[in-house]
Amino acid sequence: MTAGPLEIIRTERLRLRLVEPGDAAVYLEILNDPAFIEHIGDRGVRTLEAAVSSIENGPVAMQRTRGHSMYLVERLEDGRAVGLSGLIKRDGLEDVDIGYAFLPHYRGHGYAFEAAQGVVAHARLLGIPRLVAITTQGNAASIQLLLRLGMRYQGTRVVVAGEPALNLYGMELSEER
Repeated sequence: MTAGPLEIIRTERLRLRLVEPGDAAVYLEILNDPAFIEHIGDRGVRTLEAAVSSIENGPVAMQRTRGHSMYLVERLEDGRAVGLSGLIKRDGLEDVDIGYAFLPHYRGHGYAFEAAQGVVAHARLLGIPRLVAITTQGNAASIQLLLRLGMRYQGTRVVVAGEPALNLYGMELSEER
């Protein structure tokens, strides 16, 4: 019997696990969702082969080098992949940031908030002292989630040269909430 993908976080309804090349189809679907492209960006990943490469050079490589990454979010009740959530270290930010993206059918069910709470707890366990998040200025649902999570608006920041400024939110993980 072979072991399945490594579970990183478990919440009441969700399991967050390492993304693997075998997840290319759902990864491709998430990256090409119109809301992902509008609010996060077009990664230019259009084929299963490109998705496998993106997984290997993205989450797999980051997990290996940093000890954290984006994770596949699955429902415990049926194992269905519903989105991604996790920790990212971007060159344009001093701190580690939290990220999430969910398939359209699974938005509005509290999965993003539940996964984000698990990711924040995981970041604390990893000893990350401060966590940030970025979002487009028009992404009201994401802004609401970040505020509910306990993050505070820190202004705008250009994360990638030549791209529009993004809202920056942050929280100290060592302070009691």
